Amino acid sequence: MTTNFSILRSRLESEQKRLVEELEQLLASASPTDERREGSPFGKREEEATETLELEKRTVLEKRIKEQLADVGHALLKFDEGTYGLCDNCGQAIDPARLEALPQASLCMKCKAQQAKNAKGKSSPG
Repeated sequence: MTTNFSILRSRLESEQKRLVEELEQLLASASPTDERREGSPFGKREEEATETLELEKRTVLEKRIKEQLADVGHALLKFDEGTYGLCDNCGQAIDPARLEALPQASLCMKCKAQQAKNAKGKSSPG
């Protein structure tokens, strides 16, 4: 099982590196909003709408990458603390097949299902 965990740690470290590079590329590709082309008033509005849409998409992507980085970082921290593979909620062992599929998983399937059920219940009205 130790070999399995060392492989999973290696995958997490590779994923962390990939996510950091992706985030750096995303931030580097952000075009300054000061650079605007001259054109008709309608063209400028269209351009501003396009820029706004691109900014929103970039913001969502940036947030998602940062969340993934946090999850991977948490899993690596659990390796350092000796708690990797244990559910953050109940402390039980996480199914190795789950860890194989999602090395950064921090909840067992039972707790994850409960979390999803609770989240679904909060979002529905009344």
